This record gives sequence, C-alpha cells and structure tokens, in this order.
Amino acid sequence: MFQFKQDDLTHPDMVAMIRAHRRDLKRLAPDSPPESRHALSLDELKGDDVTLWGLWEQDRLVGCVALKAIGHDHGEIKSMRTAADQLRRGVATRMLEHLIAAACERGYRRLSLETGSQPGFAPARRFYAQHGFVTCAPFADYVVDPNSVYMTLELAPHHPGIPGQAVRDKATP
Repeated sequence: MFQFKQDDLTHPDMVAMIRAHRRDLKRLAPDSPPESRHALSLDELKGDDVTLWGLWEQDRLVGCVALKAIGHDHGEIKSMRTAADQLRRGVATRMLEHLIAAACERGYRRLSLETGSQPGFAPARRFYAQHGFVTCAPFADYVVDPNSVYMTLELAPHHPGIPGQAVRDKATP
C-alpha cells in the first residue's frame, strides 16, 4: 500500500534519494553550465516556500516530489524522482496526481516546471506532455536557456483538490 508523507529532510532515505536525483541530473546534462542547473539543494528544499513529500510503500521510499510556491496562484514541480526499481509501476503518475491535488487545494491556477532540453530528459518531457503539460515561456525567475524546457498546466478552479482535474490544452487528446 502506498502512502504519502510530508518530509522535512530528516529521514536518511529521503536525503539519499535527493542526492541521487541531483547526481543523475548532472549525468544527464554533463555539459550544462551552472546557471542552467535548477535542481534545489537540500537546504533549498527546506525553505518555507517548498513542500516535499515522499511516497512510501510500507517502509520503503519509492519516490519523492516537491511543490514550490512561486506566486499566490502558481506552483512549480521540483525534485520529482522515482526509485530506479519502481519505474513503470505508476509511481510518477501517483506523485503527479498528489501534487496536482495539493496545488488545487492551495488555490493555484497554474502548475509549471523546468526540465532539461537534452535527449536524456525526453522521457520526462513526454511524461508531462501525456498529463496535459504544454511548453511555455520561462516563468518566475527563469530566462530563455537552450538547456531548459519550460512546461505548464492550467488547473481547473472549479475542481479544487480533485487529482487530475486540470484544464487540458485544446491540442492535447
């Protein structure tokens, strides 16, 4: 049985997962300059504007995801990661649905993300596109960067807190 638990980065399994996430991002884009790397550090994930959840199956951490507030009605997905042996089990979809529900409960009308433009990030871009995210211009403090792809999802204001109830782009099937 899966269970979400909010985390303050005191659990060693969460710290290890975040560290692995940051290492993998560097591996996927080894030539990206420092200004093109936007993964939050452990200290940044502890910020008042960030909420971090772990997805647990019994006593095993199988994934994590963070929601960063970037405005009164806009949130950003950060540090989404699935344990390597849990890929293709629906863990990422569960985490995204949880995050969308949390964003709706907070009254957000938009949920956005930044990911890499390199080939290794193509699966992430496809995943988000399959869930209704569309490419967009840089948001918050981001700038146009050939190493980044920005994506966003408009959330339905009349369905707060219901996972997956998002306004889909008309071009999205």
